[in-house]
Amino acid sequence: MSGLTALTVRELKKWYKQPIMLFMTIIQPIIWMGLFGKAFNLSSLTGGTGAGGSALFLQLFGTSDYFSYMSVGIISMVVLFTTMFGGMSIVFDRRLGFLNKVLSTPVARSSIIFSKVFASVIRCMVQVAIVLVAAMALGLVLYAHFNPLMIFLPFVAALLLGIGLSAMFIAIAVRSRRFETQMAIANLLNLPLLFASNALFPTKLMPDWLQAFANINPITYATDAIRQSLLMDPNWATLAGDFAYLVGFALVFGAVGILLSWRFLSK
Repeated sequence: MSGLTALTVRELKKWYKQPIMLFMTIIQPIIWMGLFGKAFNLSSLTGGTGAGGSALFLQLFGTSDYFSYMSVGIISMVVLFTTMFGGMSIVFDRRLGFLNKVLSTPVARSSIIFSKVFASVIRCMVQVAIVLVAAMALGLVLYAHFNPLMIFLPFVAALLLGIGLSAMFIAIAVRSRRFETQMAIANLLNLPLLFASNALFPTKLMPDWLQAFANINPITYATDAIRQSLLMDPNWATLAGDFAYLVGFALVFGAVGILLSWRFLSK
């Protein structure tokens, strides 16, 4: 545990001891919220201000306000783009020689993987909090009978999504020796994961072939869990299914990360 803690603290120091990185952590979600959330005012295109238009938009999106719909999707987007850098970190450690030094110590190889996962997840939690505060300041509309205790569920969903995605990107990077290759792979995965989900648009309006992918995309389940927690009266069976999927996703890729660390982490 001491090795895991020390490595996790090291990863976090690379973030909070750099003023530019800390500033970007704070400002990026606000920019996404202000630009994307307010620019794509789809509720007005469907006549959202009228009774018929509002009913149509509510049926399609599950809420009468597109900014609220999209701001929840931005939470998942923040987790996705934050976790991709966990894989980059292990490539840099290998290139700079730090990984060889750690492998020469008694620290478990799984601790190397999970230190990066935990550091990514902590960064995600900070950014999720910023997104929620910014969304409420910019006009997030909670459902009428919102229970304040439900505010904790978005953090749980983001936590599980962050663990799974971090472990996935690190599993991809564990054998890589060039950060250009890792960046190319991460960029290749990020956009399909984002756009083939319900983060920005309802999956029911997608083509059937794309819905099939969206229905196994963990971002879809995390975003739906957060929306059910904040924007609508929750369907508890659906909400439980969302969290069950996210738990399975986190466990599977966490296990994959451990197995690959045992198999491929070497000097």
